[in-house]
Amino acid sequence: MIRLAEKKDCINLTVLSIQVWLETYAIEGIKTEYSKYVIATFTEKYFLDLLTNSQYRLIVSVSEETLQAFVLVNLTSKFEEHNYGFEIEKLYVHSHFKGKGLGRRLLSEVEKKFGKPFWLYTWVENESNKFYKHLGFKMVGQLHFQFANSLIENNVYAFVRE
Repeated sequence: MIRLAEKKDCINLTVLSIQVWLETYAIEGIKTEYSKYVIATFTEKYFLDLLTNSQYRLIVSVSEETLQAFVLVNLTSKFEEHNYGFEIEKLYVHSHFKGKGLGRRLLSEVEKKFGKPFWLYTWVENESNKFYKHLGFKMVGQLHFQFANSLIENNVYAFVRE
């Protein structure tokens, strides 16, 4: 079932976020910088705060009260001066459920609830780049930021399909 997140989901959102983030970015293993980041960032309070922030929407995919995936929408975030709509800040799918259509269904729910266009960014080395291109997202730029003494390069994609 795909639905808006509720308070009871926040602890599971915390754990899923840590798991997906580490599986995606800690490809060489666990470093202190990574541990500090995920423990400080992905907390139950972080998700509870998102639920009460009018700027955000959080949609989850659950089966029998088991969290499988989620999408975090930031309705006010813009990319550069272009009108690519709102931002998909996170689309996290538990590794066991990848390839089963959950990401596609969550993005369809976002489009149904909030319309389009929308944009997102993903690390250039992330396997999700192929997924977004397959769904019809167009690369519209790049974002770079510093993390753990490294410059992280990200591709920016927009979904503007008619």
